[in-house]
Amino acid sequence: MNRESLKVLTVSAADEGGGAEKIAMTLFRALRASDHMSWMAVGRRKKADPDIFTIPDTAWKEALLDWVSPAIAGRLGEARFRRALLQLTNPRFLLDRLRGREPFHYAGTMRLLDLPPERPDVLHCHNLHGGYFDLRELARLGSELPVVLTLHDEWTFTGHCAYTLGCERWRNGCGQCPHLDVYPAIRRDGSAANWAAKRAIFNSSRLYVATPSRWLMERVKDSVLANAIVEAKVIPNGIDLGVFKPGNRAEARHRLGLPADVLILLFTANRARVSPFKDYVTVRAAALEVARVLPQRRVLLLALGDAGPDEKVGDTEIRFVPYQSEEGTVASYYLAADVYLHAAHADNFPTTILEASACGLPVVATAVGGIPEQIDSLDYHGLREGAGSGDNAEKATGVLVPPGDSMAMAEAVRLLLEAPNLRTRLSRNAAERAQREWSEVRMVEAYLDWYRQILRA
Repeated sequence: MNRESLKVLTVSAADEGGGAEKIAMTLFRALRASDHMSWMAVGRRKKADPDIFTIPDTAWKEALLDWVSPAIAGRLGEARFRRALLQLTNPRFLLDRLRGREPFHYAGTMRLLDLPPERPDVLHCHNLHGGYFDLRELARLGSELPVVLTLHDEWTFTGHCAYTLGCERWRNGCGQCPHLDVYPAIRRDGSAANWAAKRAIFNSSRLYVATPSRWLMERVKDSVLANAIVEAKVIPNGIDLGVFKPGNRAEARHRLGLPADVLILLFTANRARVSPFKDYVTVRAAALEVARVLPQRRVLLLALGDAGPDEKVGDTEIRFVPYQSEEGTVASYYLAADVYLHAAHADNFPTTILEASACGLPVVATAVGGIPEQIDSLDYHGLREGAGSGDNAEKATGVLVPPGDSMAMAEAVRLLLEAPNLRTRLSRNAAERAQREWSEVRMVEAYLDWYRQILRA
């Protein structure tokens, strides 16, 4: 296989969205920029790119959605209207929904390999939930060409949920689901049947499985997906270090129209207030506690990726900033902030922490999922007890706190703000680690090397 002739078809739920969509788009674009033949097939297409295709089963529905959006979908909400449209046009979808079964009736998946102008050498799938992909096609696709599957959450091996939130039923069959309302929600408890269907699919599939975190890979190897694995690799997510890099805080605040004299705390997540996996409640409580213990500082909490009216609690202001697709603008928010807060009930390997670190912004985050792999945590307990700069300050890049502990999060922020030299050290350490480990070039090369190895075999 010529090193310059790879043909890769990337599959993703959408070409714009959260962390999983960003990683898929990064790979697609980087491969194309490196003179490989790169295409993308998506369930929801937003970008006018000739190399991005809508999977046929959803193409006409997407067109209808765009046409009626101002009148109907705008009132119902896009997700609700999309679901109603599927139910009207596909009775099996409605039946599955009533039974709590995950729908796999997306006939367009059978035409997936016909979408690009040439047959791909490798099919690289990302999130396969989101109502666009027939999971049963994996066995056939894997018999025709190598299929790489990158997991960005736990949905692939559960009875329906993207994250298990402490439930361990995914290990032995699901059923009696305690989280029916967790995305992708199901109306009735069909989780055992969904789990069994996935087990049957994976028992007849051959997949090359990647995860960004060791935490998720350990769970994959204990799951029904393990039977499908030909080879597995942990490949950390990468970001554009030409965009996300240290810069001038005052200039960033000026660009964004933010006040120069306030303490800015930043939390970035899509629709953070309603996400069952993010923990906006803890972030908000931590910000208010910081304002209480530092009354001489005016606190501004920015929630990037959510829309809504601003909130004022005493002297503390909370601003909601809608989703920003332009990475340069996102980077400016990291540069403008004093500390990045990331609270989650469940998470894998969030790109937001990578981006904040690369910008030299100290991170205070909850120790869940793969997040501890991203942060070399300062021993802030030692700091609080008067132990100087902490036992590991020379290497620390941020602070890990227990899930749901807003007081610990606020205390970590206070300690960082009251020790500017320490905060500067953490900033430098975070940016240096990002340069060493989290460049998108490094991620793309890791996948390219794997593609070539797979094709040689």
